[in-house]
This record gives sequence, C-alpha cells and structure tokens, in this order.
Amino acid sequence: MSAAAVLDRPAVEPHQDPALAGRDDVRPTGRRLGPGRRHRLAWLLGPGVLLALWTVSSATGLLDPRVLSEPWTVVATAGELLADGRLQENLAISAQRAGLGLFFGIVVGALLALFSGLSRVGEALIDGPVQIKRAIPGLALIPLLILWFGIDETMKVLTITLGVFVPIYLQTHAGLRGIDLRYVELAQTVGLSRAAFIRKVVLPGALPGFFLGLRFAVTGAWVSLVVVEQINATSGIGYMMELARTYGQTNIIVLGLAVYGILGLISDGAVRFLERKALTWQRTLAG
Repeated sequence: MSAAAVLDRPAVEPHQDPALAGRDDVRPTGRRLGPGRRHRLAWLLGPGVLLALWTVSSATGLLDPRVLSEPWTVVATAGELLADGRLQENLAISAQRAGLGLFFGIVVGALLALFSGLSRVGEALIDGPVQIKRAIPGLALIPLLILWFGIDETMKVLTITLGVFVPIYLQTHAGLRGIDLRYVELAQTVGLSRAAFIRKVVLPGALPGFFLGLRFAVTGAWVSLVVVEQINATSGIGYMMELARTYGQTNIIVLGLAVYGILGLISDGAVRFLERKALTWQRTLAG
C-alpha cells in the first residue's frame, strides 16, 4: 500500500482497522509500570496487620501487659468509659479543640501563602518569619503562651493553630510558585483580570500543594493536641491519659493512644477523599 493511500485512510481505532483484522491485540491491558488498581479498603491493611501483631504478641506472652495492655483489655476499658460517659465527653472536648485550631490554621496559612506567593513584597515580609516559626518547636512556645494567655482554651487552640498553619503555608506557597509560567502568560494574553487570574489559574494550580499541606496539618493538629492536653488541662483525651499515668493505669493510656491514632487515620482518609474529588482533572500514579 502506498504512503498516499495510508494518509488518505480515515483515522480509526486499531481494533476497527480492516488492515489489522485477524491479528492478535497486543495492546497493554493495564498499567504495568504503575501501582495498579485502587482497592477501596486497602488503607485498612496496614493498621490491621499492626493489630494482628499486637494481638498475637499479647496472647503468646511476648508482650508484658504491664508494658502494653492487651487489645481485649483496652476494648473492655473503652466499654467501661463509654458506659459512664467519660470517653465521649473527653473526646468531644478534644475534637472541638483540634477542629478550631485546624480551622484557624488553614485560614491563616492559606491567606499568608496567597499574599506571599503573589507578591514579592508579601514574600519579603512573610516568608522569613514563617521559616523562623518553622524552626522553633511548638513545645518551646508553650511557656510563653501560658504567660500571655493563661491555661484556658485560648492557649490550647492557639498552640494547635501554630502547629497547623506552617505546613499549609509551605505547601500552598510551593504550589503557587510551581505554576507553569505559560499559564500566567496565557492569562495576560487573553486579558484576565486579577480576580479572574486568581480564580482560574492560581487557585487550581495551588490546590495539589494545599491538600498535601492539609495532610501534614491534620497530623500536626493531633500532635499539638496531645501536647496541650497533657499540660495543665482538666479535660480531653490527653488529660485522661495523664491522669491514668498518675495512677499507673496502662490500659487507659493505651486506649488514649488508640483513640488519637484512629482519629488521625480517619481525618487523613477524609482529606485524601476530598483531594480526589477536588482534583479529578489531575491524573497521577495515585489514581
């Protein structure tokens, strides 16, 4: 067949091309180099393996119950604390503190990242202080925050906020600065206003970085919560654990750690779900 005849043939799918009739279909049927198909409950595999190892080690005596309580003892303790209302009461207080700190941290971090990422003056004013805060552990600021705000809820929420806004700022700022310059030039060419440029180019371009920062921020919120609830607190899961330490109740301490771990796993899963829904236009190895 001549080259002209090949060029004149209509473009059809390979499986519909008469010239390929009768030949084996050798097209790849899957992503051989990728991680494979997503499985809905795969995220439970790792925690399930840890739970199985914990159960087997406790049942065989490899773990001393004085060092780490057995899973069935922790479950029984959870039932007792649920029955008298202590667990859900302390859990509600902890969730409220973490939620408020996360909300304020997200707002502050995102706004600072936008101002710094879209303005050289903003970057000069904001980026340096944020990097300084990044180098200072949140635990080191608690004595000063106690002197300023006392030991009430303001200090606790502010500590969580400080632990949240830094990863939000860093990742969102990096996402903004990573936007392809061609999109900026295209926006200028078509005459987009500043507001339209932010809405149509900046925000979509920064979303991947923002969600990555949000995953770190959620973890930072729970870590900060553990710290503030074990310092001069009178309620919350951390306070319950600190009180149990005083009386040598290992089962309650392990229960508190399990609650923190479950909350962290659920919140990270929620962020990843939102990320997949918001970034449907982005095709990556994550699927």
